[in-house]
Amino acid sequence: MTAIKEWAEDDRPREKMLHKGVFVLSDAELLAIVIGSGNNKESALQLAQRILASVGNSLDALGKRSLRELMEGFHGIGEAKAVSIAAALELGRRRAADEGSRLDAITCSRDIFRLFSPLLADLPHEELWIALTNQAGKLLDKIKISQGGVATTAADLRLILRPALRALATGIVLCHNHPSGSPRPSQEDDKLTLRVQEAARLMGFRLLDHLILAGKAYFSYADEGRLS
Repeated sequence: MTAIKEWAEDDRPREKMLHKGVFVLSDAELLAIVIGSGNNKESALQLAQRILASVGNSLDALGKRSLRELMEGFHGIGEAKAVSIAAALELGRRRAADEGSRLDAITCSRDIFRLFSPLLADLPHEELWIALTNQAGKLLDKIKISQGGVATTAADLRLILRPALRALATGIVLCHNHPSGSPRPSQEDDKLTLRVQEAARLMGFRLLDHLILAGKAYFSYADEGRLS
């Protein structure tokens, strides 16, 4: 194995970042900088490439790996390096969450995705959230309603409608995640959407959308014309 310090300077991830900027680095090169060193058979970059290959080169999938999975799955990844990887990914998630929190209004399904994806995309369990808007679509609040298991989460209509009443909202958005990786709605999702839509209408609210997140994909009831 050739150590990274023996490579041409422009090929070393740290030097490459210093000379050319962070944006030219690949995901593997960035990960190599995070882990710092490889093992007795691989350089940091080779180890980083192997880690990414194990998750289909998906940073979202890597974010779902536990510390134990990283340590047990890759020679050269101990507790300190596993923690460094998790911390780097969490910083990225928080940056995205911060960008979503500055969203002023909800005008389309993409806005809902931007708002909730940092909160839900990497979770191993389901969570149900709502967003509340006024007549102009201005975002008033986002609230976690419930947390469930791998496949389901409970939804109490009172917990959904009560915050909307308190906030004097006119619009409600439902959003939950599918840890399975498929954003397609289940029969339970359809039933929940119908129940909330009918209850909201009786209370003078409008269900604007129900978004189901699965990684970087999502299903929108509004976009699919499934809200009346």
